[in-house]
Amino acid sequence: MKTAELSDSLSSAATTQAAQSPLRVLHRANPLLSLTGWANVALAVLALGLLPFDQRLVTGALVWLKPLKFSLSVIAFTWTLGVLLADLPGSVQRSVRRLSLGVAMSMMVEQTIIFVQAARGTTSHYNTSSLLDASLFEVMAVFIMLNTVMTIWALYLVWRHRPHGPAGYVWGVRLGLLLFIISSLLGSMMIHLNQHTVGAPDGGPGLPGLGWSTHAGDLRAAHFLGMHALQAVPLLGWFLARRMPRRAVLFTWLGAALYAGGVAGLFALAMAGRPLLVAGY
Repeated sequence: MKTAELSDSLSSAATTQAAQSPLRVLHRANPLLSLTGWANVALAVLALGLLPFDQRLVTGALVWLKPLKFSLSVIAFTWTLGVLLADLPGSVQRSVRRLSLGVAMSMMVEQTIIFVQAARGTTSHYNTSSLLDASLFEVMAVFIMLNTVMTIWALYLVWRHRPHGPAGYVWGVRLGLLLFIISSLLGSMMIHLNQHTVGAPDGGPGLPGLGWSTHAGDLRAAHFLGMHALQAVPLLGWFLARRMPRRAVLFTWLGAALYAGGVAGLFALAMAGRPLLVAGY
């Protein structure tokens, strides 16, 4: 092999190893959340594979679109949470393992019901049209509550025990988890309304891929933005800690406050019955 080809080969191998390294580290640090994420990678592939062949519609969208979106969401949630909790000191890792078990159970039960209901050609959330549908939704609600309790426990741990890293990142983790929990509670409003649309029934015209209503308010926009505070705010704190270490904490708090304002604004917009984007966007 020529020198240039050998160099290119080694460079490619090093790049591949570097890309795999974070997932390997995550698996060593938190195998439960790592495996839950990988299970949902498999579920996402399954849903994506079924999408072109099953043209049934549920609330106006292809039946396997929701399972696909939820699989991607669970991947992001479990892997992010696993990474953030790995930065806690070793003295609390036993608690981390216990809450990780609760999260993993919650996510897999919810995903099982979502996929079962998709296979049946019906909705999983807010579905009380039959005894079976209502029972499945009640089971989901129990495990959603369990997951909320586990993330509150995680929030307590990161506030009580300082994660490893610079101050900006530490506050990003704490504030990101706090906003995530507050935003997850927005789901209780959807449960109260028994739907996610405000001012119209579910299943009307919506944004492509997302399905968010373009004719009425839709609580999913605020819920989506708030849930991804788990990724956005720690990343902001990490970035600021590298760029401006002396002012990182202040600007992380400011960024988190602006982010929270965005979530609150989307929530208020939805509750007023106004869409994020109107038809004809």
